[in-house]
Amino acid sequence: MITKEATKVAPAPARPTLDPPRPLKAGHNWDEVPRWQIYLPLSIYLVFTLIPFYWILLFAVRPPGSTSLLPWPMTFQHFEKVWTERSFGTYFENSVLVGVATLLMTTLVALAGGYALARFNFKVKRAFMLGLLCSQFVPGALLLVPLFEIFAELQMINSLGSVILAETVFQLPLSIILISNFIKNVPYSLEEAAWVDGCNRFTAFRIVVLPLLRPGLIAVGSFAFVHSWNHFLFALMFLNNQEKQTIPVGLNTLMSADSVDLGALAAGGIIAAVPVVVVFAFIQKWLITGFSAGAVKG
Repeated sequence: MITKEATKVAPAPARPTLDPPRPLKAGHNWDEVPRWQIYLPLSIYLVFTLIPFYWILLFAVRPPGSTSLLPWPMTFQHFEKVWTERSFGTYFENSVLVGVATLLMTTLVALAGGYALARFNFKVKRAFMLGLLCSQFVPGALLLVPLFEIFAELQMINSLGSVILAETVFQLPLSIILISNFIKNVPYSLEEAAWVDGCNRFTAFRIVVLPLLRPGLIAVGSFAFVHSWNHFLFALMFLNNQEKQTIPVGLNTLMSADSVDLGALAAGGIIAAVPVVVVFAFIQKWLITGFSAGAVKG
């Protein structure tokens, strides 16, 4: 006979109490890499990157014949020499003119071509895009002979206009591709809304689309300016008069077969580099945005 005591269910064992999890500190990550593993390789890379700049600055500001590894005593006679005696003031003006003109022409033509590729469909559109991409594999040296023949027929040899046109032609394919991809990221409905409000296509583009293209235009324009500023080959081949030469060609004149004026060459290099560094320091935010947006397929 089963008694009541035998039918009673034994109580369940008590669960062990667990301590509540400790809250993580704000910004703390258990998988975070130690900071020294990040800063050490970056510091090594920074040192190797800055050493050439320090070396060129050292040669530019230390007196002739000095072997000091510190820029002291400091002198600016090398800058005065290249600016006055070696006509770097004229070279600088010519480079600015070529760079600004190339920037404006490349941006305007690329804006028109990029809009056509982004907003219109035509039969040879794919073939045209393929041609633009394939043109990037053609080195600039192959264009020298045909461009020289064309400019000779047009009597543009020894003119800054020949260098500006050559630089613009060389920069257009990549610029059109970037602008086209950037325009594709602008919703087409914005233009349609402007048309409904009474705007024509050009007015809608100018009021609605163009302000949104600022990062892309800055990216394309800065790339064209820097390339034309540093390009040596076209200026060397198309310009014979010293008063028409640009800074890269002027730097080449500081080197001869017998000797090299290191101080003057270093000062000229700094004069050539400072404008580009200053421009990039002001536009780096829009430059990164423009290149990243233009590289994404719409």
